[in-house]
Amino acid sequence: MTTVHTTSKMMALLALGQSVWLDYLRRDMIQSGDLAARVADGLRGMTSNPSIFESAIAGSKDYDAAFGRPEIRAKSDADAFEAIAVEDVQMAADVFRTVYDSTDGADGFVSIEVSPSLARDTQGSLNEARRLWREVGRPNVMIKIPGTREGWPAIEQALEEGININITLLFSVEHYKAVAEAYLNAMEARIARRQPVNRVASVASFFVSRVDTEVDKRLEKLGGTATSLLGQAAIANAKLAYELFGELFSGPRWTKIRDAGARVQRPLWASTSTKNPRYGDVRYLEGLIGPETINTVPPETLQLFEEHGVVRRTLTPRADDARATMHQVADAGIDFDDVTQTLEDEGIEKFEVSLRKLLGVIAGKRQALGVASRA
Repeated sequence: MTTVHTTSKMMALLALGQSVWLDYLRRDMIQSGDLAARVADGLRGMTSNPSIFESAIAGSKDYDAAFGRPEIRAKSDADAFEAIAVEDVQMAADVFRTVYDSTDGADGFVSIEVSPSLARDTQGSLNEARRLWREVGRPNVMIKIPGTREGWPAIEQALEEGININITLLFSVEHYKAVAEAYLNAMEARIARRQPVNRVASVASFFVSRVDTEVDKRLEKLGGTATSLLGQAAIANAKLAYELFGELFSGPRWTKIRDAGARVQRPLWASTSTKNPRYGDVRYLEGLIGPETINTVPPETLQLFEEHGVVRRTLTPRADDARATMHQVADAGIDFDDVTQTLEDEGIEKFEVSLRKLLGVIAGKRQALGVASRA
């Protein structure tokens, strides 16, 4: 396959149809002009979650002045966090607005997540998605809803109402198919009511490296020939999702939706930093390059990719090799349904823990600054 050379690896990926989003958000990055510079280099979007905000607020003084503002001081710790997060997302969305406008709404999105405590609550997720959509008030924001079974109806209804949705915490092809169907159903419902679909956007965030972490742990416990499959499941699983994407977003059903103005719901590769030091530090970027996709990347991994990543298409419409790999994983004794359920449960728990830690950090900061909540 041909290797692409341009001024930045992000631009090279764009030439192959893949957008890079930054899995990071911090106020100083926006205010210093660093984010605008990254956009000029080819960055096309940004994602956030409770863990990212925990790191940003706990690890900097960027937000100390905000905590002292009267309208923030009057809020509870949880409401103060949300107000600050909404401000960050609004500012970042304004930086990306040029991308959004120049691509006619195809790119340039910033994501903010509903509370992880609502991951098993359909109506709660929908209500919070509606509220955050109104609060941020930007056409290029995406509301993140976990792709749990309970989340599927909320995702479909929110999309039907015209809210941009980033479906997060997807680990299985089965769950990916469900949220892709939710998008197609929502677009069909809008078309039937003669509502526009050209500016309703959605991505399906399919997690990658965590799959290898969990499968490898189980393979090592099995030992023997099973260890020959170490490090192979994550990319194979993602490639099967990409194959299904190609099937769902083609054919008569999709053609009718597309002709009404809708865009595909792009797969977004998440959790693409390498967790195992035995593996290449950019393997989950190099291994998942293809048209109509996004890779959301932490700053450190993006820098490594700019330094020595190889840009060439590695995703193809058919994934026969990936299917063979997943059959081998199953034959070795790995219950992959249990793997993906475990990862979903752990992902929700991780974000809940991060949110609790974040609220503790905020309470401590406000106390130290002498601006403790009056609420």
